[in-house]
Amino acid sequence: MVQADTDAERTVVHFFETLSTGDLEKVRVLLHDDVTWTPQVKDIPGAGVHRGKKGIIDEFLAPVRGMFKPGDPKVHLLSIVSKGPLVMLESHGLGALANGKPYDNRYAWAVEVRDGKIFAIREYMDSLYVSKLFAAD
Repeated sequence: MVQADTDAERTVVHFFETLSTGDLEKVRVLLHDDVTWTPQVKDIPGAGVHRGKKGIIDEFLAPVRGMFKPGDPKVHLLSIVSKGPLVMLESHGLGALANGKPYDNRYAWAVEVRDGKIFAIREYMDSLYVSKLFAAD
């Protein structure tokens, strides 16, 4: 696990630790009321801009995480750096799909913190890997 040195970094690390548990209700309380989550991808499950706690938890995360074994994927943070409220991270997502197929992807994140909560997430991943993984089902 990475070392968080600022309040913004601690907020983001706590968010990803909570996300890795799969408990979406605990994730919900960490989100700012005006939160957005934007996977920087096209044509894969979860693509698009997701707004608000309901949009992110109920309409985005619940269906996407439902494609995985319960509790997966786990987010392993590799590096972290920040300037003010902007936190940049690298991570490794590991787990298994609901059908047992392994999941192993790399991510980069730009996360903005406001009022001690997650305000904006921009998610970067290997979308070709994801599209091939789900096309094979």
